[in-house]
Amino acid sequence: MGKVAIVVDNGSAFSRSGFAGEERPRISMKTTYLPPTDPGITQDKHLSVSCGVHAKGSFRRSPDHPVRHGIIVDWEAMENLWSHLFYCGLRVPVEDHPMLMSDSPSCPTTNREKMAEVFFESFGVPALHVANTGFLSLCACGRVAGLSVEAGAGVSHVTPIHSGQTWMEGTYRLDVAGRALCKHMHTLLLESSNDPQLLGSLDKKLVARLTKQYCYVSMDYERDLQGKACQDPVSVQIPDGHLLKLDKERICCPEPLFRPHLLSQNSPGLHILAFQSLQKFPAEFQGELMHNVVLSGGSSLFPGFPERMCKELHALLHGRGHPIKILASPARGKAAWLGGSLVASLSSFSGFWMNKEDYQEHGAAYVHEKFK
Repeated sequence: MGKVAIVVDNGSAFSRSGFAGEERPRISMKTTYLPPTDPGITQDKHLSVSCGVHAKGSFRRSPDHPVRHGIIVDWEAMENLWSHLFYCGLRVPVEDHPMLMSDSPSCPTTNREKMAEVFFESFGVPALHVANTGFLSLCACGRVAGLSVEAGAGVSHVTPIHSGQTWMEGTYRLDVAGRALCKHMHTLLLESSNDPQLLGSLDKKLVARLTKQYCYVSMDYERDLQGKACQDPVSVQIPDGHLLKLDKERICCPEPLFRPHLLSQNSPGLHILAFQSLQKFPAEFQGELMHNVVLSGGSSLFPGFPERMCKELHALLHGRGHPIKILASPARGKAAWLGGSLVASLSSFSGFWMNKEDYQEHGAAYVHEKFK
């Protein structure tokens, strides 16, 4: 296929794109509604692109997101966003490059068919591969077997993988993730002892910053919630110059990852889903998965999250005779893209591409045979 592959991770909050074999994506953009691009390619293959507000065509804004809980729900909007990534960000003719795309472990199988249709028909790529983010996150750690625990912006997943194959019967989804936690943080602040007039001026961006910079996962939530000596209050100066006090909100905000009922969700916590996932896996392979529990996603970056996950799994799996090993790379917020960059650069990966001839001969449904 000649040219280096393009790698795209379609996240609920950010979409990232870059080239296979590189250590970081070239461009990251918010996964949102954008005006259409107007790409044109001259004979010498240099791109002439109209990007942003001056692009041709109508621009339909929406208060919602084109990716919800990790699943693409607005394909027209995503096609616009991909065009921005390729033509305004990477500035390359995509019909010359194989394309590796991520998708959610729980997305409908029809989404892969639609992705093949869009990339072969609209973008004209020579080859395509689609892999779920759980598998790609393991690849970023150099693993092809393990338990992927993802906590992202729109959704969290637990995905067991062995020999590069996803065990769908043991894959679980939790709709507690970054966006829900930021909303929870806003509610906690409104219920706090801070000045109500001060709280009325908080916007989403500021709440997200406070969540990211000052919240952490407690190792003993009930003790820390009740014991004043265990709480760690801080005063934060917000843009208008006032001081905002953060107290128990710092541990209460991320706790729904382990106690979804705090957000009125009738689901087990992420640690229990990890335990249930291991239970579904054949016994002879469980030890290998327990020794390779890979954390990924932006919401796994809360301080204390890896330690709490390890503690909870140790309690649930006590006496099994296999050690729990948590793999928590500092770069795990971009793990899916990094894993895609790694696998797409391997010469041994050449047989895993679905090429344009495959698509023309077998149609979009061939993805189910090619990307098992």
